[in-house]
Amino acid sequence: MTRQVYCVGELLIDFVAEKQGSDLSVANLFNKKAGGAPANVACAIAKLGGSSRFIGCVGNDPFGTFLLNVLKENKVDISLAQRSKTFTTIAFVSLAEDGEREFVFSRGADKKLVYDSDVKSGFEGNILHLGAATAMLGGDLEKAYGRYFFDALTKNMFISFDPNFRGDLWKDEEQAFIKKCMTFVEKADLCKFSLEEAQLLSGKKDLNEACDVLHEIGAKIITITLGSEGTLVSTSSNVKHTIPSIKVNPVDTTGAGDAFIGCLLQQISTLNDPHEIILNTELLLKMVERANKAGAITTTNYGAIPSLPTRDLIFDSSEPQV
Repeated sequence: MTRQVYCVGELLIDFVAEKQGSDLSVANLFNKKAGGAPANVACAIAKLGGSSRFIGCVGNDPFGTFLLNVLKENKVDISLAQRSKTFTTIAFVSLAEDGEREFVFSRGADKKLVYDSDVKSGFEGNILHLGAATAMLGGDLEKAYGRYFFDALTKNMFISFDPNFRGDLWKDEEQAFIKKCMTFVEKADLCKFSLEEAQLLSGKKDLNEACDVLHEIGAKIITITLGSEGTLVSTSSNVKHTIPSIKVNPVDTTGAGDAFIGCLLQQISTLNDPHEIILNTELLLKMVERANKAGAITTTNYGAIPSLPTRDLIFDSSEPQV
């Protein structure tokens, strides 16, 4: 049985300045793309044959319509998405030659997501992914985020957490960000961090020490994505491995982490009990190997969602689902 993955958070417009350097102040041409980390993850799961549902809010404007249509075209269930009179959230993104990015956000409708108590009726035994960059910035979204998290704990869901730290959103407020993240790290079955996030949240530069601190807080499985160097995987049973990635020539790293965690969650969703991956290190490492491949492939084209791989690019045709 394939379990559903509920992805909570922002769906937004990325206005992307391609091949104009990393300085947004000098960029003058922008391409419209669908974005938002939880939405990217939902699409990654669906494109690999999984079942995903998006919970978030967009504006009742043409950009909101465009975004929901993109998710629908990618076979994401949008029945729980909401719309608001507030204008759709926008992010301006610059892309340097090596694919690295700079973000500036103009926050809008994503913060208007209202908690719906009826949603939890479908939670039992499924997976909740909390991966919103904007979810701890206040507004109704932050309240809904916390309440869906509580519902997940009461419904035996497998909980995945990705803090998606964005410096532009937390200037001089890093300590508040760290404090808010701890609630989720404490109870998460799976945490996905970038190198910067792992060091920021743990207070440790050494990644082995960082993992130990985060496990002590409560995280059961930790994955730290390291770009071309692969992914460090750490479990609460003190198993640590760095899984290499494939070699690619990146042009846009937008969505690589979302492709990674989406691919990992899609595989976990096929297990009889998602929680069994916590103790099955051998299977976990194989899943991460595939997830690394998904993340790498995503960097070879522009735009997160159009670049997400399909199942035939990740799985050998002769192998089973997991």
